[in-house]
Amino acid sequence: MTSRQGDPDPEPDPEGVARTIALRRLAAAPQTRAQLDDAMRRRGVADDVRSTVLDRFGEVGLIDDAMFAGAWVESRHAGRGLAKRALAFELRRRGVEPAVVDDAVSALAPEQEEATAGALVAARLAGTRGLEPAARTRRLAGMLARKGYPPGLAFRVVRDALTAEGVGEEQLPEEPAGG
Repeated sequence: MTSRQGDPDPEPDPEGVARTIALRRLAAAPQTRAQLDDAMRRRGVADDVRSTVLDRFGEVGLIDDAMFAGAWVESRHAGRGLAKRALAFELRRRGVEPAVVDDAVSALAPEQEEATAGALVAARLAGTRGLEPAARTRRLAGMLARKGYPPGLAFRVVRDALTAEGVGEEQLPEEPAGG
């Protein structure tokens, strides 16, 4: 291909290509450094160019994995009711460093996590009313487990909700071993 003056088009600037890839992805959704690095790598951007561009984006505040992780924890806990364990898994999968993941999920207070679990159970409690208490317990605790809640917490929250609804303690199953 030639330009209007008849000269061949110059090769694209590798840093410009890397910046364009990163900016387009950041415009669509927040991204971690690892996600941007992976996108650039898949497009054939050289290691040193990726590193240079990502370092610069970090310096100017366009990439901040700690801020990303904090916002992710807050958003996904409030919006989807995910527990610390599930949130940590999602962040690690997005390439966030383990120490940053630990800091982000530790900001979620145990009381807040338990309150969210209680709200999730309360929202689904009515849908289980025709079932036996043991089946209700399994369904509700299973829902919490899929969201990353530890078995002991899940069982306790479900048990409290069912007893508050008038289900007798004697009708509820025993807490699973190791829970």
